[in-house]
Amino acid sequence: MERVNRTSSVSEFILLGLSSRPEDQKPLFALFFIMYVVTMVGNLLIILAIRSDTQLQTPMYFFLSILSFIDVCYTTAIVPKMLMNFLSKKKTISYAACMTQMYFFLAFANTESYLLAAMAIDRYVAICDPFQYVTAMSHHRCFLLVAFSCSISHLHSLLLVLLINCLLFCDSNVIHHFLCDINPLLKLSCSSTFVSEIVINTEGLITLMTPFIRVIISYLRILVAVLKIPSAAGKHKAFSTCGSHLTMVTLFYGSIIYVYFRPLSTYTIKDRVATVIYTVLSSMLNPFIYSLRNKDMKQGLRKLMSRRMS
Repeated sequence: MERVNRTSSVSEFILLGLSSRPEDQKPLFALFFIMYVVTMVGNLLIILAIRSDTQLQTPMYFFLSILSFIDVCYTTAIVPKMLMNFLSKKKTISYAACMTQMYFFLAFANTESYLLAAMAIDRYVAICDPFQYVTAMSHHRCFLLVAFSCSISHLHSLLLVLLINCLLFCDSNVIHHFLCDINPLLKLSCSSTFVSEIVINTEGLITLMTPFIRVIISYLRILVAVLKIPSAAGKHKAFSTCGSHLTMVTLFYGSIIYVYFRPLSTYTIKDRVATVIYTVLSSMLNPFIYSLRNKDMKQGLRKLMSRRMS
């Protein structure tokens, strides 16, 4: 009974956000509102362009459309609550809403991680084994890759949320973050987090590093294959098909590794800024990175806009 009473004493949390200074709230609201609108419009345009253009019905663009959909869901799990808190004096979130936000935030983040790995595999097959591309990256296999990415990510998220839910929060309910994330909640807990940290770090390391290592292996093989191409034009063409994806991989994994693979005691406001990079910023930049450097994607967007204008 003591455990139940202590756990239920915290019915809500206070999200401090990126800044606690009153004069920063409206500028931050304007900035993140614009970023959210750009993210939604940009990613929805990518989805519509791919779905409406028969020339874009390939595995690479199938994965890109799923990635754009995940980015829409990803930011929607985070940004609306941020915007509300920027304009509210009472920056609270209920315990249940906090756990729900963390579940979807982690699930979509990990799904994006596995999708980036699937896209790396797609590029590897396209460049290193083009004659087997149609067979190796069939629609059925692409669907299975997406289904696996979603399933493993949601199971991972469920495990972490259940571990956090077992902790006690009795001394303070102030979260030094703009969302409900693992590290701030671990620091906030008044019970022992040793076992939770061991499980989270071990399972989290495996779950995150597995797709990251897959990406690294794929691009190392691509690099070896491209270096064997005799012509400079052939090398440039091969590298150009991977440039956009590599940019997203660097932005996404770089900021995640910075936030989660350091001691809990070193958590500072820099981690909040890094979290913005792999949550809001990467989702906003995704349409620009993949469309501005891709002739087929730009052509598909032009066709979409011309149909809407006519």
